[in-house]
Amino acid sequence: MLVEDLTPSRPHEEDPLASDVPPQRLDPPPAPDWGDPQTVPSLLGLHRFNEADPGAAEEALLACCGSHRWAIRLTAHRPYPDIGSLLAAASEASYDLRPADLTEALADESWMPQPLLGMRAPGSQAAHTALRAAHAAYEARFGHVFVVCLEGVAPEEMLDTVLSSLRTRLANEPDEERLVAAEELRRIALTRLEHLVASHHSEAGAGRSA
Repeated sequence: MLVEDLTPSRPHEEDPLASDVPPQRLDPPPAPDWGDPQTVPSLLGLHRFNEADPGAAEEALLACCGSHRWAIRLTAHRPYPDIGSLLAAASEASYDLRPADLTEALADESWMPQPLLGMRAPGSQAAHTALRAAHAAYEARFGHVFVVCLEGVAPEEMLDTVLSSLRTRLANEPDEERLVAAEELRRIALTRLEHLVASHHSEAGAGRSA
């Protein structure tokens, strides 16, 4: 199963916040410390997240990390003054995941019907065969899919990066690997969250210009 760093972990509406935020509330209220929305575009998405119905906000957050406790905590602490504050809160909530929360988040990563992580990257048939075998060995050993944040990894390096990480982490003890997986999930969640907030600006902008 694929666990891409930018791919939401569960299917949801094209815009999970849209139905809960009236169109007239897409623009942030005047705030000198925010600056011009045209120069700070992602603040528009942050404002929509801050103002969304709690259920819609939690749904959007579950697309970033499959722990309901994580999503509820971030929703309850709104509003966030800036994206940095939101990401810092998300990181802290990730560090505070309980064992059951981590199990829930890892299980959520397991059910997306996508190719194995790294299988779409360029590489030889032998390398892809080795990658498939390593994924299978990892799932058999640890009971969940392999997760790794690939933000910043070039496409031509992705297959080798995933395969090398898989082989290294297969040597971990289960308790040690859960810590590693938790850190990778934290990094993935932050990347997804940043893109999620920014993507709502793009959709909002498209709606205003239509």
